[in-house]
Amino acid sequence: MRCGGRLLVVSVLGLLLATGCSDSDSPAASPEPTSEEATPTSPAPVATQVTPVMPGDARFEVAFKGLPKLERPIAMVEVPGQARMMVALQDGRILAFAKDPGASTLDTVLDHRMKTSRDGNEEGLLGLALDPSFERNGFLYAYYSAVGGQRRTVLSRFSTSGTGTSLHAEPESELVILEVPQPFANHNGGALVFGPDGMLYLGLGDGGAAGDPQGNGQDVKRNLLGSIIRIDVRNATGERPYAIPPDNPFVNGTAGARKETWAYGLRNPWRISFDRETGNLWAGDVGQNAHEEIDLVEKGRNYGWNVMEGASCYKPANGCPREGLTLPVADYPQDAGACSVTGGYVYRGKALPALRGWYVYADFCNGAVWTFDTAAAGHGDNPAVTVLRARGPSIASFAEDAAGELYMLAFDGKVYRLVP
Repeated sequence: MRCGGRLLVVSVLGLLLATGCSDSDSPAASPEPTSEEATPTSPAPVATQVTPVMPGDARFEVAFKGLPKLERPIAMVEVPGQARMMVALQDGRILAFAKDPGASTLDTVLDHRMKTSRDGNEEGLLGLALDPSFERNGFLYAYYSAVGGQRRTVLSRFSTSGTGTSLHAEPESELVILEVPQPFANHNGGALVFGPDGMLYLGLGDGGAAGDPQGNGQDVKRNLLGSIIRIDVRNATGERPYAIPPDNPFVNGTAGARKETWAYGLRNPWRISFDRETGNLWAGDVGQNAHEEIDLVEKGRNYGWNVMEGASCYKPANGCPREGLTLPVADYPQDAGACSVTGGYVYRGKALPALRGWYVYADFCNGAVWTFDTAAAGHGDNPAVTVLRARGPSIASFAEDAAGELYMLAFDGKVYRLVP
């Protein structure tokens, strides 16, 4: 782990030319290109300007030094009112530990390995969220690749009981909310969050293989793949596991569209988050062979895949029709080891006041971490970027605690936090 000192202020292009790393092992990573894949040739706009404001000095430190190594951690949340953190591992386990720098013990909340498929590198337990009323109802939501039968992912609710070290979820309490057929073993998505509106948002990939061969990204009729969906799970039952919010963009089934869809045209949204101050929804969408992107996700918008990859044409490689497509806020090229974006958060904590309002994100493959000022960012803007770390351990996910401070889950088995 290389800890940063002063923040470096450089362009994304300059960063990527100066860094590199080993091959990706990310649960969100793209498949290796094949000779049959289309190769985009249109260059993406890259932020080359220098940021006029330094968002403070920062460094990365191990947050919980006494914890045993975590095997492929992919999501983490703070348990409301308990001063404990809950972490999901890709193999199907959900563990908890004290929110204490000296924490050394992991307690099992749920062991779902018997039902969780790890057949593919990108399969497994992929998402974790706690109900907004968790202190009252104890509901935990998980999104995972299922074993047996047709390849599919499952969104389920579990009931928990107990507090502290006795907090646990009974496997028999599982209520299946949604099952999504998956044609391939990759691009299963897995970003799972509750919005400030109390609705549950789930990011789904295009179903996998190279170049979206089934055209799922641009199809809102046949299935939910390549979309971020929004559903109401507040009164879920076995007979009615979710409801469609009446203000969803396709609630009337316009042109045969799936009513759950909130936004579409996404390849594999690997981590989405809400800005706790503005309510804006941000997503990191993993690219194919050339570009990674950050999107400001808005109701009913089409984010372009597989017509576009980032802000450039993909199919066709030049002169693609862009009418009705929404450009990313930022994108960066897959150069010198960068190959798989990990979406993060807009920082709203108190430890780094100059960073407030800046979106922090990473690339899994080279471990770089960047940030930009969301006040100066809109669709297609590609704002100036500040480098928080040029390279380091692979970050699979970010997490935010109740105070708005940021953590990073790395595949070296450690949890890092951003501190002054």
